[in-house]
Amino acid sequence: MTQDEAKALVGKRAAEFVDEGMAVGLGTGSTSTMFIRALGERVKAGLKIRCVASSDASRDLGLSLGMDVVELAELPELDLYIDGADEVGPGLALIKGGGGALLREKIVASAAKKFIVVVDSSKVVGTLGRFPLPVEVVKMALPLVEKRLEELGLNPTLRRHKDGSVYLTDEKNYILDCACGAIPDPEATAAEIRGVVGVVEHGLFLKMASVALVAGDAGVTELLP
Repeated sequence: MTQDEAKALVGKRAAEFVDEGMAVGLGTGSTSTMFIRALGERVKAGLKIRCVASSDASRDLGLSLGMDVVELAELPELDLYIDGADEVGPGLALIKGGGGALLREKIVASAAKKFIVVVDSSKVVGTLGRFPLPVEVVKMALPLVEKRLEELGLNPTLRRHKDGSVYLTDEKNYILDCACGAIPDPEATAAEIRGVVGVVEHGLFLKMASVALVAGDAGVTELLP
C-alpha cells in the first residue's frame, strides 16, 4: 500500500465517525484533505452537519464540496475534530504543524469533545522528535525567541518557501522548525517553549487526542492513549 493509498483509506474511515447533525472540526494537511473529501461525499449524499476549519485551505476545500463551514465564534463547541499528525508517540502525544496551521489546529482541537487523529503507519514512533518541532512566533520577537530556543538546544530554523521567501502562517506569524532530536519528556519541552516570551504556540499536542486511526498494510487500526 502506498502512502497516498493509506491516507485515502484512513480518511474514508474517519468520515464514518461523523453522524447526522454533528458539529465537526476540519483538520489541515494531506491526510485531512482525504478526510474532508470523503466527508464531502457523505454531505453530497444528504448528511447534514456544520463545520469549523483549522485553516483557510481546509475552509475553502470544505466550501467547494458543499459543506456548511462557519467561524468558531458561531460554533464554539464541536462534537468531533479530525486531523492528521506529523508524529504520533506514546500516549498519543503528537507533533503537528508541518503544514503550518498548528495554532488554529490546537484552537479547534481544544473546542472539540473528541479529537481523532488520522495517520499512516509511518507516523507512529516510539519517541517524538524525528520530525522537526514547529514553533509559531510573533514577528517582532523572532530574534529573542530564536536565541532562547538555541540556548535550550532546540536548533531552530526559520521556515521558508522553496523560493526562499519567509513562510507566514494564516495569522501572519513566523514558524521556527526545531531539529531538537529525541523528545523523551514532551511535557517538559512544551513548558520550556511556552515560557519564552514571543512564542505564540508550539506543535506538541499533549493529552488532547482521544484515538488515532492508523492505516497500514493490514487496514486501519485504532490506537488509544
